[in-house]
Amino acid sequence: MADFSRVLAGPYCTMLLADLGADVIKVESPAGDDTRRWVPPTTSDGVSTYFLAINRNKRSVALDLREEGDLAAARELARRADVLVQNFKPGGLARFGLDYPSVSAANPGIIYASISGFGAGGGKDLPGYDLMVQAISGLMSLTGDADGPPYRAGISVFDVIAGLHTAIAILAALHHRTATGEGQHVEASLMACALSGMVNQTSAYAAGGVVPFRMGNSHPSLFPYESMPTADGDLIITAGNDAQFRKLCEVLGVPELAQDGRFATNSGRTANRDELRPLLANRLATRPSGDWFAELIAAGVPCGPINTVDAGVGFARDIGLEPVVTAGVGESGVPTIRHPVSYSSTPASYPLPPPALDEHGQHIRAWLAGPPGPLLPVGPPPAPAGPHERRTSR
Repeated sequence: MADFSRVLAGPYCTMLLADLGADVIKVESPAGDDTRRWVPPTTSDGVSTYFLAINRNKRSVALDLREEGDLAAARELARRADVLVQNFKPGGLARFGLDYPSVSAANPGIIYASISGFGAGGGKDLPGYDLMVQAISGLMSLTGDADGPPYRAGISVFDVIAGLHTAIAILAALHHRTATGEGQHVEASLMACALSGMVNQTSAYAAGGVVPFRMGNSHPSLFPYESMPTADGDLIITAGNDAQFRKLCEVLGVPELAQDGRFATNSGRTANRDELRPLLANRLATRPSGDWFAELIAAGVPCGPINTVDAGVGFARDIGLEPVVTAGVGESGVPTIRHPVSYSSTPASYPLPPPALDEHGQHIRAWLAGPPGPLLPVGPPPAPAGPHERRTSR
């Protein structure tokens, strides 16, 4: 897999596929991926944790596409690849002969994945930054207190969603190629992924003509489904159906609320949330959030504390999800967040730490200058694949 992408959406996509056995060559400019310089925070030796988050299991080669020899190497890499991922501005690679028509002419079976901010049509000249998309798509109009300013999400949520959609598209295209022998061009944009990813909120407008608005932590269609105050801090309560609401009322010692005609059904609770909220809050304020969490979960009522990130990772560890793994072995190993999916036969593996800039450049250039054939592994060998051997990119 030839990875000509940078920053977040593309690198996240290619890392997920690398975890599953794809042989990913990360092509960087001589200056390196932008996220190498996105600091703080850093590790103790000054490496950007942002870059580390999305670049394990890859090999790095630095190529200056304005230099004839490096451009020839890039074209040869594209000719040999099964998959190419890039997130230049639409049309930006045409002048280098690395656009889809040029690459597919030499490599008809290529799966060529393009990620942009706003597509290849009228938005092709707009830069593709996640915060821009959060603003333009409408997400920020939904985020924040009802009487406060719009806010961005705490992560680059549409970069991540676009990376996930692109990974799905690549796998679908590979399946199609297996059946037909045909390669193809798949295109994802942050804007299109944003509108899809806002699900019920964009559906409210598309199907119902309703323009959603900011409601803080409240939900437009469910109640209680928000943070509620307790004796020592807020607790998220997500009683998503009538049965869960009845259990909530029983644990809080106010079973009569579930029989009240105003609150017995979700539609009634949603319409009368301003009357119901203080009745629940008064009961929750009598005990600390930890006590309520344990008792409500035991009763089958979804709820949870509002953790900091370290506490969230710790909670995942406590329930056996083992969220932190080491990419690479020995002193070169880097702590990283585990691949999110478990596979009974083909588990993710983490043989390589995120690479230094051009760490594998000499090895990769020598391979590209030689006859076609598999790229021999470098660095620590991958963990045994077991009975299901993984196929690597040619």
